[in-house]
Amino acid sequence: MNRVKSREIAVQLTYQRMINKESVEEIIENFKENFDDNMNEGDFKYIREILEGIDNTTEELDKIIKESLVNWKIERISKINLAILRVATYEIIYVEDIPDKVSINEAIEITKKYSEEKSVSFINAVLDKVLKRK
Repeated sequence: MNRVKSREIAVQLTYQRMINKESVEEIIENFKENFDDNMNEGDFKYIREILEGIDNTTEELDKIIKESLVNWKIERISKINLAILRVATYEIIYVEDIPDKVSINEAIEITKKYSEEKSVSFINAVLDKVLKRK
């Protein structure tokens, strides 16, 4: 598997955590039991790092996202868009081996796949402001 697919799974599992309120460990164990694609330990390591990182920094990430919104409240953002924003913001702020532009571009691609068309420009604008605040 590659980083693009791992990032997409990290968004899906972040969204699932928001809905089900399960622990990172429960989410990952359930995922491992039910996922039959070719995943190596590096893929799981990346996914775990993202999920645990978001879990440990949610308040800070949400504060950064709130400060990057224009005429929006974080409570109005759909859960899938918020999951995308949290994963990308976490990567931009905390993951040094991923170029910021890659995180933004991948977030946009995931948005195209899982959200509404109008959300693409919204996600792009918010992440652009996150990057400028970095």
